[in-house]
Amino acid sequence: MIELYSFPTPNGHKVSIALEELGLDYEIVPINIARGDQFSEEFLRISPNNRIPAIVDLDPADGGDPLSIFESGAILVYLADKQGAFIGDSVRGRTVVMEWLMWQMANFGPMLGQLGHFRNYASEQIPYALERYGNEVDRLYGILDERLESRAYVAGDDYSIADMAIGPWVAFRGMHGVELADYPHVSRWYTQITSRPAWIRGVEEGKEQWGAEPMGDDAKKLLFGQRRRG
Repeated sequence: MIELYSFPTPNGHKVSIALEELGLDYEIVPINIARGDQFSEEFLRISPNNRIPAIVDLDPADGGDPLSIFESGAILVYLADKQGAFIGDSVRGRTVVMEWLMWQMANFGPMLGQLGHFRNYASEQIPYALERYGNEVDRLYGILDERLESRAYVAGDDYSIADMAIGPWVAFRGMHGVELADYPHVSRWYTQITSRPAWIRGVEEGKEQWGAEPMGDDAKKLLFGQRRRG
């Protein structure tokens, strides 16, 4: 059994999708980041960065005590290795999956996140920030579009955790002002992966547990105003 500590964000959806695709038993422990649940002492013990998602594997392969993992990329690799699936079946195949997973973690997610912040949450519209991150998001989507021009999936012919990592960020494209019509190969790929039954279950699972939380000033302070602990 896997305990999934999460909230319905792109990073949270990565892991719930992977759990469904891998056929692993799990239960959701809701962490409402708009209320500050991520700063509780209990959550800090398994996620020292105070960010979702995190998991606890109650039945790790070594038979030892429950194992906690934080950071969505690390979680995806752990789960894929646990089941021996969606991570490449050769040294070369695994390397390509890892390349594109790291690309998402280091580039696609953070840059889309910054653009989304300045478009939707900043107290004032800053033209330089919007241009800077808007240009970078267009560049990254262009790279992804070129990659998918001659491949079914990001890492090649086989669906992998790289697709599971990238796709949830595309799902939030409305916050980034992105039109999929501008990236036809991304559009084809996105339609393909999001029609998978396990993908749909992974996105839908837990909706009733999280509920809706208005993005008021207190929530913004919790999400965007944190400094060093202590």
